[in-house]
Amino acid sequence: QVHLVESGGALVQPGGSLRLSCAASGSIISPNAMGWYRQAPGKQRELVATITNGGRSNYADSVAGRFTISRDGAKNTVYLQMNSLKPEDTAVYYCNLRVNSIMTYWGQGTQVTVSV
Repeated sequence: QVHLVESGGALVQPGGSLRLSCAASGSIISPNAMGWYRQAPGKQRELVATITNGGRSNYADSVAGRFTISRDGAKNTVYLQMNSLKPEDTAVYYCNLRVNSIMTYWGQGTQVTVSV
């Protein structure tokens, strides 16, 4: 089993920055991809960004150029640096680790609120 623990969510003003962290522990199989998804009230969960063991990253169009995903393989930790935050970035952000369609794990989520 894999356990994911997110941290870093907060209330921030528009234009501000936050960094989310997600630490994975347990029986982690490689190769895998770690990433972030988000869910705003009344909306479906959506991809934010993912990154593979090899460092290949992928971003949603809505965050490209503002968010940066990175990972520390030695610590099994993934980060999401979020800059130029907008009110529409407000959501619960979930960490994900995916080995395949069956072996996919989720964190419990961390709230990000962008508001004056």
